[in-house]
Amino acid sequence: MEETRLRLGRFGVWLAPPTLLRTPVGVQREQFARVERLGYGSLWSGEPPATSLGAGREVFTQHAVMLAATNRIVVGTGVANIRMREPLAAHGGAATLAEAYPGRFVLGLGGHGGDRPLGELQAYLEAMATAATTLLPEIGYPLVLAALGPRAHRLAADHADGAHPFMQPVEHTAIARERLGPGKLLIPHQAVVLDTDPVSARARMRALTPARFRDVETPYTVNFRRLGYGDDDLAGERSDRLIDAILGWGDEKTVAGRLGAHLEAGADHVLVHPLADDLVSAVDQLERLAPFLTAPQDPHARGI
Repeated sequence: MEETRLRLGRFGVWLAPPTLLRTPVGVQREQFARVERLGYGSLWSGEPPATSLGAGREVFTQHAVMLAATNRIVVGTGVANIRMREPLAAHGGAATLAEAYPGRFVLGLGGHGGDRPLGELQAYLEAMATAATTLLPEIGYPLVLAALGPRAHRLAADHADGAHPFMQPVEHTAIARERLGPGKLLIPHQAVVLDTDPVSARARMRALTPARFRDVETPYTVNFRRLGYGDDDLAGERSDRLIDAILGWGDEKTVAGRLGAHLEAGADHVLVHPLADDLVSAVDQLERLAPFLTAPQDPHARGI
């Protein structure tokens, strides 16, 4: 894990699947190389739920493009959906990328659901482990889980290399670190927008949740309740209090402070998700942020 931590550095990038779906691969290659030049340590994207077919590209193919377009940056799936492929296929895809790009691939898994979501995920992990005894058994790769609650954190601690929490406040990072223990990877996602107007900045975040998904209980709303957010926060378009907890907005210095707060709370590596209309605009925000994410006063700093 220490080698992975060193490769990752402090900050990486998470890009939304619909953004990459809309972007021609040639443009993607240019922008991925640009992210690497800016000094970020990783590139991640996810995979839409199996019920949202056509909302994104196939995750292993997409991340192979990321790896091929760059030279050193770590690439991670955040997350590969377990409903989209059998455990044997997931291990085979991950091991192949890990063999082709040594030390540069992290597998993030999630998408579990149903009546026993964590039981489903644990069975999937056990089937992957069985597959790994015969299919490319000599190839290893770090494995992190989409984990929000205490039982999910326990599963990540016992059956994986760590957790990749999505769209959670800084206080959740501190809780996750305590539950995972000191040795596991903790890689939270943080949505950001470089906008000092609270109305337009919050509107960016609210636009991510279509009206049909409001006032619906999900694993996210359950976890927000664990953190002390109530009905007033979770109703409709979400309260300003909750939006401000899960979105880093403001000028570059303010947003960089939010990202750094996750590190102080126990994160190993923080993924910056710039909310933007297109990929080029997203990377433009990353470029504006990059100078504020270095720590030259720290002799042990690893850059971004």
